[in-house]
Amino acid sequence: MIEVCVSREGVDDDEPPSSAWVENVIAETLRVEGVQDSCEVSVLITGDQRMLELNRDYRGQEKTTDVLSFAFEEGSTVPLPPGLPRVLGDIVLSLETLQRQAQKNGVTQPRETAWALCHGVLHLLGYDHQTDEEDAAMRAREQQVLNSLGQGALSW
Repeated sequence: MIEVCVSREGVDDDEPPSSAWVENVIAETLRVEGVQDSCEVSVLITGDQRMLELNRDYRGQEKTTDVLSFAFEEGSTVPLPPGLPRVLGDIVLSLETLQRQAQKNGVTQPRETAWALCHGVLHLLGYDHQTDEEDAAMRAREQQVLNSLGQGALSW
């Protein structure tokens, strides 16, 4: 079971992606990764201004970015009482940045957003891309998830 809490700040409440779409992408990423625990992930969908503030405050970078991940476990699982879901952490997406990236990369905004969600979940699970080896492994997993989602799931 996966629990996904989707919040919106600075974007219209009815603007895609839907909570169900977000949950589907996250669930597929966890399935491909072999995660069988009940999990909880929070997702904030926002714009460039809020993303710039978060990137500045938490990463020291005075610029917007596409996705930020804040892992709860940071390398080790936290023992929880029986019946509680594993809290993986928070993901923040900037729809404005993802729209620009989609145009630049020649893909749809849903495809770029699915990639960003997958990327964020992989960070929550401990993946990183600080070295060429890590980057290659992470990119391969992202592509595996996107392939698994298929074209139907990559549209709104």
